[in-house]
Amino acid sequence: MCIMHITSGLESKTLMKAALVRGAGQTPVYADFPRPNPSAEEKLIKVTAAALSPLTKGRASGQHYSSASHFPFVAGVDGVGRFADGTRVYFALPEPPNGAMAEFTVVSADRCVPLPEDLEDVTAAAIANPGMSSWVAYKRRAKLKAGETVLINGATGAAGRLAVQIAKHLGAKKVIATGRNPESLRTLASLGADVTIALGEDQAALESNFRKEFASGIDVVIDYLWGKSAEVLLNARAEVGGEVGPTRYVEVGAASGAQINLPGALLRSSAIELMGSGIGSVPSDCLVAYIGELLQATIAGGFKIAVKSVPLSEVETAWSCDDNATRSVFTCSKRRKSEGCSPRPARRRRVVTLNTTSSLNKTEAL
Repeated sequence: MCIMHITSGLESKTLMKAALVRGAGQTPVYADFPRPNPSAEEKLIKVTAAALSPLTKGRASGQHYSSASHFPFVAGVDGVGRFADGTRVYFALPEPPNGAMAEFTVVSADRCVPLPEDLEDVTAAAIANPGMSSWVAYKRRAKLKAGETVLINGATGAAGRLAVQIAKHLGAKKVIATGRNPESLRTLASLGADVTIALGEDQAALESNFRKEFASGIDVVIDYLWGKSAEVLLNARAEVGGEVGPTRYVEVGAASGAQINLPGALLRSSAIELMGSGIGSVPSDCLVAYIGELLQATIAGGFKIAVKSVPLSEVETAWSCDDNATRSVFTCSKRRKSEGCSPRPARRRRVVTLNTTSSLNKTEAL
């Protein structure tokens, strides 16, 4: 492990408030951090809203495959804010040590898209990441066509619930939703689910239900869970064989487990097209462009997501209280006038410790 101690005179720098990650696995703290200066290719953004997503948590913990390896850095992978000229934008993937959960950030200009006038900042920030997970999977990876049948494995969380709505918006004829929470499953019919399957059933009953649906034809599977339920799904599809058309199986998340047992014969004996969707499988500029499409469609599509707005100053408490069904969105807290969201000049020297140790094993998808 290499620890570098860098003494920097911050008298000439300007400070801002941010959710600061000081080490792998540590909860971000609300602290001062130098306000970034944009390069010629970047835009300075005054942040208004940044959502707490599984991707944000995974990166902060050091366990996501795209995690930063140097500390400290600002948490947050995307958000909503304004350019200096007042243009309201969604932005994604600031380069570390910068992040979205701060009063200001800098982002490459090609990772920003303008927001529709009638879409509120907090709603846009909440819906972008979970909605993107299925929007990109449908349009870029699975290439969903109107009239096809979709199965969403793990549809009771924020991303899965949006996946149901987006499938219908994009023209899916039939949407099958699975989940572990029976109460949450029952609410999915109002969002467009035609069939629901509880994952809490015994394995024999679950396999029977999956075989029945695959025999009727499932064109696209969007999987947020992976793990055991993915094994059951893939086995059920293989048992149906080639009597039905191909199934494009898109792995998006790994909430139930990072690995599965996948015999090679299963793929050889069935028309399963297995792929993933996330950072790396789709170029970052394409991801942002697809998010722009999603945000433009949000009002017309009537997409719904449960949102909780939280002041950024409460990041330490809200970080651990976040749940899968409701998306927490951090906003610039209201403070005394003298401590508003304007940057503050530093008054003293301080020591910044950078840990250059590689991040932990990164196995979670998305």
